[in-house]
Amino acid sequence: MIEIIPAIDIIDAKCVRLSQGDYAQKKIYNENPLEVAKEFEANGIKRLHLVDLDGAKSSRIVNYKVLENIATHTNLTIDFGGGLKTDEDLRIAFESGASMVTGGSIAVKNREVFLSWLKKYGSEKIILGADAKNENIAVSGWQEGTSLNLFDFLKGYVAEGVSKIICTDISKDGMLQGSNVDLYVKIKSQFPNLYVIASGGISSIDDILSLNDNGIDAVITGKAIYEGKITLKDLRNLI
Repeated sequence: MIEIIPAIDIIDAKCVRLSQGDYAQKKIYNENPLEVAKEFEANGIKRLHLVDLDGAKSSRIVNYKVLENIATHTNLTIDFGGGLKTDEDLRIAFESGASMVTGGSIAVKNREVFLSWLKKYGSEKIILGADAKNENIAVSGWQEGTSLNLFDFLKGYVAEGVSKIICTDISKDGMLQGSNVDLYVKIKSQFPNLYVIASGGISSIDDILSLNDNGIDAVITGKAIYEGKITLKDLRNLI
């Protein structure tokens, strides 16, 4: 069965969601992220995708205390991303309790640093963030587009040993309009050994089941849970 990974996005140490990465379209769902994480864990969830949106915007780790709090008070396996740019950022993330980290912008803007992380920590701990719109990579919390083709980007890093990616279709993210299944199937067909984590647009259990039926390894879902489109009971039945 597909691995289900709920997301907690953090701004000002609060649990929020954006629409299409737009910081102006911010909605606060809970002022206590630990409370949310504990509820996930109580319903059988094992893995958490924690995103430091303040960090993504400021290009440095910001909300590491939230990470530390969740890691200390739950047994969730946490993958952490947002603003990780330096070796020091990575050290703080891992010392604060992250099991894995996701690097997106850094992989575009400083390939040498990202590859050094991959070499030092291994492909199980370093996830490649591949956020795209119209199959072109976007960076800096999606505030900045590029002309870099998603598939060329992936090819270059798979050749260097990347084994896990999180691919977010920005046009879908936070819109509750369904996942871009075709995109993930295309990625999987070109890179069959890649562990593909789909993100963006999940609006119902059917979206998750569709990804599962198409052989996608894992899925991140956030807004659908917070808006009640998917219940924790629904997720529990799939675990």
